[in-house]
Amino acid sequence: MDLLDFSYLATVSLVGAVARACARGLPGAWRLRLEAEVPDLPEGRWIWLHAVSVGELLLADGLVARLREAGHRVHVSTGTPAGMDLMARRLPDWNDGTGRVSGGPFPLDDPAGLEPFLRHAPAAFIALETELWPGLFRALEVRGIPRIVVNGRLTERSLRRGGPWLRRAASRLNLVAARDEASAGAFRRLGAPEVQLGGNLKADLPPPRPLHAGWENLRKAWAARPVVVAGNTVDGEEDLLIGAWRSVRAQVPGLRLILAPRQPRRFEAVAGLLAGQGLAFRRASAGWPAPAAWSAVDVLLLDTLGELSAAYAEGTVALVAGGWAAEGGHNPLEPVRAGVPALVGPGFANFGDLVPPLREAGLLQVVEAPDLARTLAETLASASLRPQGPLPLPESLRGTLDRTLGLLAPRLAFPAEAPGRPVTF
Repeated sequence: MDLLDFSYLATVSLVGAVARACARGLPGAWRLRLEAEVPDLPEGRWIWLHAVSVGELLLADGLVARLREAGHRVHVSTGTPAGMDLMARRLPDWNDGTGRVSGGPFPLDDPAGLEPFLRHAPAAFIALETELWPGLFRALEVRGIPRIVVNGRLTERSLRRGGPWLRRAASRLNLVAARDEASAGAFRRLGAPEVQLGGNLKADLPPPRPLHAGWENLRKAWAARPVVVAGNTVDGEEDLLIGAWRSVRAQVPGLRLILAPRQPRRFEAVAGLLAGQGLAFRRASAGWPAPAAWSAVDVLLLDTLGELSAAYAEGTVALVAGGWAAEGGHNPLEPVRAGVPALVGPGFANFGDLVPPLREAGLLQVVEAPDLARTLAETLASASLRPQGPLPLPESLRGTLDRTLGLLAPRLAFPAEAPGRPVTF
């Protein structure tokens, strides 16, 4: 152990000791990590898959299914209360009655936090997107356990902020399957020794799970109405999008809105905004009454997790937010794959690998804020009331899951559930 590793170990050990001493007063996310455990899994015969929060958990669907089908045992960890809530709903489908998939919180990155996970160590650790943990990676390296990042995403801003501890963690990676060329270059400059282009797993997710039966009441009530689905809104966007919707509604009587804020902590504030504007709205979390009750409702506030990707198919036009009041944007593939015309803002930097090919294929439009109401009205005028089915994606966006699994296969060449069973994908 050199001075850099020692400085990190000393720091996180101190932080961990303090956190455990005052655990009751800590936020929920910290308490989750302090209590993190792993089931009694067989030494060297399970895969640890880490998805830091909701977005990464949604991204894990195809990967978990294929690993499970190949006979692997998989333990999925996440680092936020919202992630834990979503995981509780996802686990039954991920496990699919096989007993091969479990889940729980991610531990603190100190020796005491990692000990339960390394007592019967995994065969491999796979992180989704950008989770680099110096303490964990050192412990895994000492044991000869592969350290892998898939759908690797690293911005230039994150690269500039990466200090020596982060660079040390990156240097210990066995493989980065980067989602795009820009991220691949950033990981190489951070010090990752092997970086390959895997592609964006968002382009290869399985179809979203069907919405629960309560949605049928809404469908019946709004069957003849055009619907705008505004998804993943961030602070500052609701006013803009509601304003555009109201402007168009003056031209399109009966136009309805499904509004889904990105962060659960903002649900109450957005509900207050809708009430303050005098709009007739219901919250998805408040129950699903008979169709007659929905006839007088203009706005559904989608204040639940994990339903937006399927809810896009309930719309006529989608507004994929995050790019009108911010610089990142959000996943434009969800409405596109549902067959719904999509509009996004100019701040789509986090999806620079997806937006250009989708735009070139005529599957979405990039719209400046002053033009939003006009473009929304034009798109509604030419769109089907409801989508007729998924649209084919551009060739460049296909096959990312197979490509990523092909990169993983040499690192996962250990016996799966059945002794002697070949590891194939």
